[in-house]
Amino acid sequence: MTSLSAHHVGITVDDLEETLPFYRDVLGLDVVERFSVGGEEFSDAVGVEGARGEFAHLEADGIRIELVEYDPEARGSPAAGLNQPGAKHVGLTVDDLDAFYADLPDHVSTISEPRTTESGTTILFLRDPENNPIEVLEA
Repeated sequence: MTSLSAHHVGITVDDLEETLPFYRDVLGLDVVERFSVGGEEFSDAVGVEGARGEFAHLEADGIRIELVEYDPEARGSPAAGLNQPGAKHVGLTVDDLDAFYADLPDHVSTISEPRTTESGTTILFLRDPENNPIEVLEA
């Protein structure tokens, strides 16, 4: 059997230009690549007729996060609730979650203040401009 290795975590967004600054400026991730993909082969591969994607790859300490905006856009995705089938989130670590939380800009939406779980991990969920959940944790 062929072994697999991780390449990226993908998040489909409605508006790449609106969402990218959040990941770059608020979360401090480096943009490592921007590109577009279209054509018949891409459409066939993603199963969306006439699909074209605008992509941004960001670096998060060895994990690549891929933001993609599709044209034509799709609707009907799973609800944004973390407990819904098909839900996704990105998990990022920090050394001091309370300091990270205190430094968040006022416009950033969080689900709660930092909380320490019964496993001993302190977590905080926030939302990007398109309501995608992001977990920030202090292990």
